[in-house]
Amino acid sequence: MRFVIVTGLSGAGKTEATRSLEDLGYFCVDNLPPKLISKFAEACQQSDGKIDKIALVMDIRGGIFFDDLFETLHSLKENELKYEILFLEASDDVLVKRFKESRRSHPLAPDGRVINGIEEERKKLREIKDRADNIIDTSKYAIRDLREKLNLLYGSGTTTERPLSITVVSFGFKYGIPMDSDLVFDVRFLPNPFYIPELKPFSGNDEPVKNYVLEKVETKDFMLKIEDMLKFLIPNYAKEGKRQLIVSIGCTGGRHRSVAIANAICETLNSDGFKASIEHRDVNEDVNRGAKKL
Repeated sequence: MRFVIVTGLSGAGKTEATRSLEDLGYFCVDNLPPKLISKFAEACQQSDGKIDKIALVMDIRGGIFFDDLFETLHSLKENELKYEILFLEASDDVLVKRFKESRRSHPLAPDGRVINGIEEERKKLREIKDRADNIIDTSKYAIRDLREKLNLLYGSGTTTERPLSITVVSFGFKYGIPMDSDLVFDVRFLPNPFYIPELKPFSGNDEPVKNYVLEKVETKDFMLKIEDMLKFLIPNYAKEGKRQLIVSIGCTGGRHRSVAIANAICETLNSDGFKASIEHRDVNEDVNRGAKKL
């Protein structure tokens, strides 16, 4: 079991570090009182290997409880439970700037100057910093830099531990654009099977509509362009630390064109080695509303 204690200066990036460790498969707990560490570790050891990576965030927010940390660490060592300490820090000017931007007060100077709280915190954390296995200065780190550093230390060492998850969503504009969309493509420029009597009852999941939509010259040109765009965008999104991408494809009602196109895009992404899933939000919306009226 890999056991990491995350600590450091307020504003140095512990929250983002926790998110990164969660993405690496760690079971993370924030601000657990030190006296509970031993019992928590024992419970994890009894999970039959289901919990084999743990990260506990501890800092001066724990108040008087934080003073118990060294006693707890000594107890862990006596019980031969191996642990690692990750300490995050940053320069005074960077920390002051971060507190100003977030408009937060420092935990040790709630009514005073931030710099005074930072100085006091450095003193309180000096001993734990001296014991740290890894110290990361985040002063010049972007989020992606911190993710990559943590992956090297606590993950597999590859730049992206968890692949970017892509969901391709078909929808109808008359029902609104999906709120969580990252990319939205409008395919209402394509000929509409809705106006062809023998195709109207089917959806883009059915062969007649699928063939009608995908065999159009306009569709083939569109597919080439969108595939090229996504091949460029997806690796760059992943590089920036994005973990989920919602690609929304819309037509008028979300039943014919958008469904056929979304299916084709999802298949293309998976064949290109990406991790993509499909969702048809409005494919049965007109049918369901018609049934309700009846």
